[in-house]
Formats: sequence, C-alpha cells, structure tokens
Amino acid sequence: MAVPKRKTSQARRDKRRSHHALTGPGMNRCPQCHSPKLPHRVCPTCGTYKGREVISFEE
Repeated sequence: MAVPKRKTSQARRDKRRSHHALTGPGMNRCPQCHSPKLPHRVCPTCGTYKGREVISFEE
C-alpha cells in the first residue's frame, strides 16, 4: 500500500485547496420588472419568462 514518505506541508495542502471555494448563484435582471432572478427560470416577482406571462398573480 502506498504511504507518504513526508508530511504534506500546509502551503502545499492549501494551494491544492485554493479552487475548492463555493461561489454564489449568478443572478440576472428580469427584463420586465428589473428584479434579480436566476437565469433560465420564471421571474418570482412578475411571473414572466422569455417575454410572456407564465404565472398569473392575483392583484
């Protein structure tokens, strides 16, 4: 079984983990109401997708 000969240094370990950080979701602006929304999804504020109303809200 392969066993490391030397302990991995903190610098080498942290350099390897430098790409493991999580990023937040990318947000777009709705063309109708200009509120932030996730891309390729119905706007939760106005209920439109690709310029047409998908969900009707009672006002």
